[in-house]
Amino acid sequence: MSVDPRTPVLVGVGQVTDRPGSDTADGSVQEPLGLMVRAVRGALADAGGSTPRLLSAVDSIRVVRSFQWHVPDPGAMVAAELGISPRQSLCSTNGGTTPQKYLADGASAIMRGELDAMIVVGAECGYTRASAYRAGQRTEWTPQDPETPPAAQFGVDRAASSELESARGVQIPVHVYPLIENAIRMSAGWTLDEHKTRIASIWSRFSEQAAANPYGWFTEPVAPGEIIEPGPKNRMVSFPYTKLCTANIQVDQGAAFICCSLETAQAAGVANDRMVFPLASADANDHWFVSERVQLSRSPAIRLAGEAAFSLAGVGVDDLAVADLYSCFPCVVQIAAGELGLDLDGDIRRLTLTGGLTFGGGPGNNYVSHGIASVADALRREPGGVGMATGLGWYATTHAVGLYSTEPPANGFRSESVQAAVDALPRLAEDPDATGPADVETFTVTCSRDGEPERGIVACRTGPSRRAWGNVTDPDQLGVLMQSQQPGWSGVLGPDGIFELTG
Repeated sequence: MSVDPRTPVLVGVGQVTDRPGSDTADGSVQEPLGLMVRAVRGALADAGGSTPRLLSAVDSIRVVRSFQWHVPDPGAMVAAELGISPRQSLCSTNGGTTPQKYLADGASAIMRGELDAMIVVGAECGYTRASAYRAGQRTEWTPQDPETPPAAQFGVDRAASSELESARGVQIPVHVYPLIENAIRMSAGWTLDEHKTRIASIWSRFSEQAAANPYGWFTEPVAPGEIIEPGPKNRMVSFPYTKLCTANIQVDQGAAFICCSLETAQAAGVANDRMVFPLASADANDHWFVSERVQLSRSPAIRLAGEAAFSLAGVGVDDLAVADLYSCFPCVVQIAAGELGLDLDGDIRRLTLTGGLTFGGGPGNNYVSHGIASVADALRREPGGVGMATGLGWYATTHAVGLYSTEPPANGFRSESVQAAVDALPRLAEDPDATGPADVETFTVTCSRDGEPERGIVACRTGPSRRAWGNVTDPDQLGVLMQSQQPGWSGVLGPDGIFELTG
């Protein structure tokens, strides 16, 4: 098959994980800039061929926004360390779909002849910063002249919660994702013990994969009972999630990948067995606010994005050899597997290669760069297969699906947004003035740092197309929510937003 020389191809991937006790090669303080540079240099070494020729072709450097390091143009600082001056420098807004969207955007530009090569890179030093904070110290990363012109922004910033959601506590991931998890339980009708067993089994398998991942943060698998049962080192965060069910952002990790045109790769002497081709990408967001979604246990956006990506690539889910699902909390893996047609009890390598954000590590917005790098590595070891990496942002709000192979796409790389199809689906309206009797649709109980219950958050349907939120404050009722085997409660929502259980 004749391949278009403008076909985009991944030629190098690099990952860096500095676990506790690691030292930088030169003894310097660990910081995001250093991890980014090391990840890019690792990607260059991974590509092989002529590093100078490949670097000279880079005309776009794209940095995934860091949680801890904020300078006007981080890409310019990475480029300076590499000795290059690309004409384009981008920095993203927050969002876990960023690496895949960067890839799709840049690969499309390469196809059009607008770019020859790009570097996507990101890093976090959450462990270093948290350790310094606990020791009463401050971390000072390398600064940049504040008068430096800012990098071009990639993505759009938008509030993730509505005013009503924020007022009722539906506003941070460790409180919102447990609501989604319990929606899955209530939809399935599982008892508490059945639900806990399911969560623990999935997440323990992920920990085993992280232990086999040379870049994983956890180096030993964790037994199911250790994951789901609260303890001194595994406090209850927000029911039913303990700390070992949540994304672990206290990691020092970086990842980068290099994508260029096929002709650029060949000119730089990159060997064929290093090349991994992006086949297709698709993305969309579910109805933006959680309140608007008809079923909190489902995701039309990832289903439609997956269908589009497979259709564009001309392959099916059964063709997947490996996959890395975005996996910040157990609920998103259950939803993605269900919507994409993957077996939760099947080959773990069709669910995760990294081990997920709890055990493999959750370096902020850049996790998917690790997923893409892991998919590329796995495909090189088993040429001819298809791999998938998915991204997710905010509260299972934004979704992106990317497909890859060592074989070039028959019709070139293709990318699509299926947002119009999602927007056309029914949506609910918030009911901020709702009062009176209501049934609990889903719930969680948030806990203090010592694991004690603080506040219940309940979602109630107040009509066929309306949803209200309430809070439970009575300690005995919080115990009922956390201990009852059978899901399903009713109560009364007061004008102050307090929900009293009645049955």
